[in-house]
Amino acid sequence: MTTFDATGTADQGAPPWFDTTLSVADRVELLLEQMTLEEKVGQLGSRWVRNDMQEAGSSVEPDPGLAAGHDASVNVAPMQDVFAASGTVSLGEASRYGLGHLTRVYGSVPVTAVEGAAELVRQQHVVTENSRLRIPALIHEECLTGFTTFGATVYPAAIAWAATFDPDLVERMAAAIGRDMADLGVHQGLSPVLDVVRDYRWGRVEETMGEDPYLVATLGAAYVRGLQSAGVIATLKHFAGYSGSRGARNHAPAPMGRRELMDVILPPFETAVAVAGAGSMMNSYADVDGVPAAVDRWLLTDVLRTDWGFAGTVVSDYWAVAFLAMMHRVAADSDEAGAQALAAGIDVELPDTLGFGAGLVERVRRGELPEALVDRAARRLLTQKVQLGLLDPDWTPEGSVADAAATDLDSPANRALAREMAERSVVLLDAGTALPLVGDGRPALYRVAVVGPCAADPRTFMGCYAFPNHVLPRHPGLGLGVEVQTALDALRAELPDVQVHHEAGCQVRGEDRSGFAPAVSAAQEADVCVAMVGDLAGLFGHGTSGEGCDAEDLRLPGVQADLLAELLATDTPVVVVVVSGRPYALGFVYGRAAGLVQAFMPGEEGGAAIAGVLSGRIQPGGKLPVQIPRRTGGQPSTYLQPPLGTDSAGISSIDPTALFPFGHGASYTTFTVDDLRLSSTDVPTDGEFTVSVRVRNTGPRAGDEVVQLYLHDVLAQVTRPVRQLAGFARVRLEPGQDMLVRFDVNADRTAFTGRELERIVEPGDVEVLVGTSAADLPCRATVRLTGPLRGVGHGRRLVTPVHIAPADDDAGD
Repeated sequence: MTTFDATGTADQGAPPWFDTTLSVADRVELLLEQMTLEEKVGQLGSRWVRNDMQEAGSSVEPDPGLAAGHDASVNVAPMQDVFAASGTVSLGEASRYGLGHLTRVYGSVPVTAVEGAAELVRQQHVVTENSRLRIPALIHEECLTGFTTFGATVYPAAIAWAATFDPDLVERMAAAIGRDMADLGVHQGLSPVLDVVRDYRWGRVEETMGEDPYLVATLGAAYVRGLQSAGVIATLKHFAGYSGSRGARNHAPAPMGRRELMDVILPPFETAVAVAGAGSMMNSYADVDGVPAAVDRWLLTDVLRTDWGFAGTVVSDYWAVAFLAMMHRVAADSDEAGAQALAAGIDVELPDTLGFGAGLVERVRRGELPEALVDRAARRLLTQKVQLGLLDPDWTPEGSVADAAATDLDSPANRALAREMAERSVVLLDAGTALPLVGDGRPALYRVAVVGPCAADPRTFMGCYAFPNHVLPRHPGLGLGVEVQTALDALRAELPDVQVHHEAGCQVRGEDRSGFAPAVSAAQEADVCVAMVGDLAGLFGHGTSGEGCDAEDLRLPGVQADLLAELLATDTPVVVVVVSGRPYALGFVYGRAAGLVQAFMPGEEGGAAIAGVLSGRIQPGGKLPVQIPRRTGGQPSTYLQPPLGTDSAGISSIDPTALFPFGHGASYTTFTVDDLRLSSTDVPTDGEFTVSVRVRNTGPRAGDEVVQLYLHDVLAQVTRPVRQLAGFARVRLEPGQDMLVRFDVNADRTAFTGRELERIVEPGDVEVLVGTSAADLPCRATVRLTGPLRGVGHGRRLVTPVHIAPADDDAGD
């Protein structure tokens, strides 16, 4: 066998894996044949060079006047300070046998695109020049609210994407994010989050796409398609069960049964693999029924690989391998943790190599770990490196970032997308008596009071993975890195002839009430008061929403609820705008407020979007991807419940009925949904039927309505939700216009996990419900599934195709 020296050449010519005429699989096998055990294990590790988060190499100049409110103690990953303090090896030493990933070259400190590109080139040269086979590393970055780097567009948080009910828009946004990342030499993005919300108190609700598996699956698949269309690998996370943690505490055990996991938690991941071809998966930190995901062979291998046919890589969440020993205590040390994780199905350890290093080599040499497991993981990662072109003969670090200098990370096109997403995500809960502020025969406004901690702080528009909230708290004085108009300034621009007076009233957090009196006085002197309350995202206790920022209950943070109570006690109409990452209980506000708006962290263009909805310039069309609770307690309680999970008067004294249901969203026009038609009411368990309705704009303005299809299995061998989303379509309608919406429903869409933990389609009656929210379903019918009980697997129909046509089109009859 020909071997190659440190330059990667031999007397026979260039390494055969450089031959692009060969198949990817052949090139990978040729490379594996040349690799020593140490070199194969090297591909399973990673290095976070800037884990200490120092500013070295950055030319970004701080503004001393902007330092207030920043905290240099904030971690960007769990226990980051502990691992940084423990000491790490140099990049050269870490890559002596090669390296799988380089961690967050752009996303660790505030650097310009050009500076980050130069650092990427430097690190890649260290990796290739310090190892015999000169295999480049794969670069990964965060991209949950856009490319998480200094100066990049901050899009709305994922919970706001969900409020749009618009997969096409999500796909376009993700494609834009992917293009920026690809231009800067990034290969993998750590998004989307496909966790299904189970408890609103969980801090990471803002990172999710809501509480319904089908909504999460549909939008998540759209994000994957968009990001990967730019050549950037999407990473589905957190696989699986993370959102079900007990008490909504970050990393806490998830006490759910296998059926809940299979029917609620796993479908979004399965859909993103089957429909969108997701390239990577990241494990959950949590343990489900005592088994941490990182060592769950059933989950990572039996389900993911054998059942679903997933061919990509599984990467560990940051330090999840080490946590097996440190936190879960299912392994004696990091070496044993690495062996267990590798055997279960983890392929690459992030963000630094701890368990996937020399310990694996020693265990293989002692015969305690099959080398085939190392080969399996290395083969998967090398396959992606070949597919990405990293092993092509003409690839160079410099060439991978050739477009960096010309890349505008906050381009006008990006901002236009961010604006569209923000505008389409704002949810009008209740127009009340005051909205819109302008037009509709309302008296002219002369004085508007704008109060609340979210009115003049643009950070409240951003999620915890937005660079200004994620990294910049450690770097006082740098501002936000992007231009962000506050809601206050946007309202002043929106209402140029109105006197707008601002008083904060209080901070998002804390007990200081000294600002109440001036805020109340401003409200009393105004024609209308706009109260903007909600969250400030942060990390690990440094915010009211975000990773590690879990809530004890669903009362507005700090003293904001008390501020609202005093404002509502005035004679001035009060419009309440909640800018948040989770839903808060608003029962004490509803009926007293003159209008209610929910804006889920709308990003850098959020100020104008909110102002436009308030004025009436923008027609609101967002829908709730999570319910709005009536009371602060009684959690967890999402809409996806069997009969005894809903209001059960006479059995429990707690009524979990939401104040505003899943899918709700009002408008400044009106719509009707009627004329329900079914292609058949008797359908075989392996058949399908169509459901069509007419949606009409009966009001005076153009607007969007989201037509929603729900199914209810009337009688089943296990308890089933009283309604579950099975399809949706966002429809644009001019005044007086009507459209036909048709859903093609395969019997597979009724499948569930039966008593034997096998997925089945069961004969019997299924209610078909269509409307505009989980509680507003005027169109109802029943379909009977006939024939034998049928087992289904990964090949079942996972999505419900939808067709929209003019109402006089017979296609839906």
